[in-house]
Order: sequence, then C-alpha cells, then structure tokens
Amino acid sequence: MDVLPAGFEFRAATRLVVGAGSIARLGELANGLGATRALVVSDPGVVRMGHVAMGIESLRQAGLGVECFSDVGENPTTDHVNAGTAVARVFRPDVIVGIGGGSSMDCAKGINFLFSCGGRMQDYWGRGKATSPLLPAIAVPTTAGTGSETQSFALITAADSGVKMACGDTQAAFRVAILDVMLTLTQPARVAALTGIDAVSHAVESHVSLAATPASRIFSLEAFRLLAKYLPRVFESPADLEARSAVQLAAAWAGLGIENAMLGAAHSLANPLTVVHKLAHGQAVGLMLPHVVRFNATACEDRYAELLVHARGLPINHHTASSSLADFLTDLVAAAGLSTSFGGLKSGTDSTDCWTTNSVTSLAEAALLEWTAGFNPRPLALQDCIRLYEAAQ
Repeated sequence: MDVLPAGFEFRAATRLVVGAGSIARLGELANGLGATRALVVSDPGVVRMGHVAMGIESLRQAGLGVECFSDVGENPTTDHVNAGTAVARVFRPDVIVGIGGGSSMDCAKGINFLFSCGGRMQDYWGRGKATSPLLPAIAVPTTAGTGSETQSFALITAADSGVKMACGDTQAAFRVAILDVMLTLTQPARVAALTGIDAVSHAVESHVSLAATPASRIFSLEAFRLLAKYLPRVFESPADLEARSAVQLAAAWAGLGIENAMLGAAHSLANPLTVVHKLAHGQAVGLMLPHVVRFNATACEDRYAELLVHARGLPINHHTASSSLADFLTDLVAAAGLSTSFGGLKSGTDSTDCWTTNSVTSLAEAALLEWTAGFNPRPLALQDCIRLYEAAQ
C-alpha cells in the first residue's frame, strides 16, 4: 500500500471547456457567470490573427457590452496593467476575458486585482493579498504552454526595476478556460517551441517540487506524458490537430501542477536571464532545465524515474534516471530549434562575451531571490547557482 502524507490540499477552480471551435461558446459561458459587460484583454498579434474578433462577436451575440484592451506586451509589466485598469475603470466591466498567451492572461488577472481592489500591482506580490472580491474571469489561451489558464497567479514585471512579481490569490483563478485547439494553429513556429518547452519545464519541476502532493503529481505526470509524445509531432507537423490538442491539454494539466506544487530552480535561474540578457522565457528555462535535473539527482532520482516510466511505459534504471531525463530534455530543446547552450545563442546581448565572473555572480544572487528557488527539491546555495550557469555556457 502506498504511504500517503498526513494531509494535503488540492485546488482546481477552473472549469475547462475543450474542443475545436469552442470559442463560439464564449458569450454563452459569460452569460452563465451573470455577466453583462466584458473587458477583453489581449495583444496586437492575437488581434491581427482574428481571434479577438471571434471572441467579441460571440460576446455581443450573447447580448454583452464589450470593450477591448489590446496593448499587452510580450512580458506584461505594471505599466500594461495600469493602462488596462484605466480602461476598466471607465468601462466598468463585470467579467474580464483574457484572449491570448500567458501575457494576456496574466495581464487580465493583474487588471482584475487593481480594478477590484485598488492600489498598485506590488501590493499583490505573494499569495492571498486581494482585499475585495475579484470579478469572474474567462481565459481563452491561443498558445499551449504557460498554463496561466489553470493558475491563480499572474507573473507581472515591475516596470521600474525589471523584477518579476508572482501575484496570486484563489479568487484570481479563471472561472472558465476555453481550450480551442484551432486558435493554436496560428502560433508562429518559434512561439510554439518556446511555449511548448515552457510547459515541459512546468511538468518536470512541479512533479519534484517540495510542495508536490499525490494529487498534483497526477497532473504533472500526465502533462509530461502527453508532451513527451506529442510535442515533437507539433514541431514536425504544425497542422497536426491531434498533437496540438494533446499539447494544449498538457499545458493546462501542467498549470494545475504549478497551482498546487509550485516550481523550482530552473525557473529561478531562468528569470534573471530574461531580465538581464533579454532571453525569451521558454529559451531561458529550456537552457537551464537539463542542468537542474542533473543537479537535483541526489534529492529526487526516483521522481525523475517516474516521469520517464510514465512517458515511455518502459522500466527505467533508477540510478541513471536524472541523466536519461536530462539528455531527453536537451534533445527536445534542440528539436524545438532552441539553443541548448548559452554560447549557441546569437551574438549581441545574448553572447557569452557578456559573461564575466561578476555578471554570473550577479545572476546567481538574483536567482536565489526568486520565489521558486525555495521549492526546489535540493537546496540551492550561491555557488550552486554559479555552477549551474557555468554549466549552461
């Protein structure tokens, strides 16, 4: 019989509506939340693809008034949230709809905090800081990776300092997430690669997190299985609807893993790279994850073996699981067309000539301050972070 912990919690606040063409149900689902006025939050690229127009049409067909804020950047900042909140205060919505990737969904959550509770985004850094009821919200992801649709956290960058703030509250979780695979077909190949590798990192890190539970691992394991099988197919055949659907669902499952178990060192090491070296998040975390897996081996070799067994259905040597998993992840990052070393990145601010002893130490110091570092299964010290960055060069 399995030995279970004395107790744990599991949160799953979001209703998933899955299926090709399901964006057409947006208005119906908003009505079901009692909404009459919807603020749609998105970015210019998603608007150009026509996805926002489809969402707005469904909302209007259902009788809702609609306003759209579409000035969200690739990594939402406090400036983006403030601008969207100003629109919300004029329009006075009773539901917020995020249509787009993680940036649009996170910005929608940020706007919800400020519109509903006032103050600054910095006031909600951490968990459980909402001071008033938040509006119901609906997510319509157009990428497959961030898992923001099934999380109660928004990752917002402070515009003045570049610090990424994880702002979470159970109320901030989307009431409904529409997983319409057709919306993911318009992703540029690089976006599909970056978000797909991000989803893989979520599955791996949430599975071995110090906060993981038997319930959260169900979702981390299944997310990893689907991603290991279907993500390479997305890279090879972008129009493969079965593969796209599987990866989209896996991203949502991995989001539930994060919601209940948090992440680890790969994310704490990746975030300073996005700030200092302007790497895309998926590239940064894909670069660091294999090295973190090898580093964590002494703490969670059996957990890494579980991932491999679940994904492949074959017996795994539990003494070499971390090495096998790290190799698999490196190959997957390469198959995505992303760099597997810092030296392999294009020249400029991403070049290794930016790396000095002082700069690596500065990155390591920043990584230790990241909130996810505390959930890594093996404790991190400054020298550990330095060695992990050096290994990625």
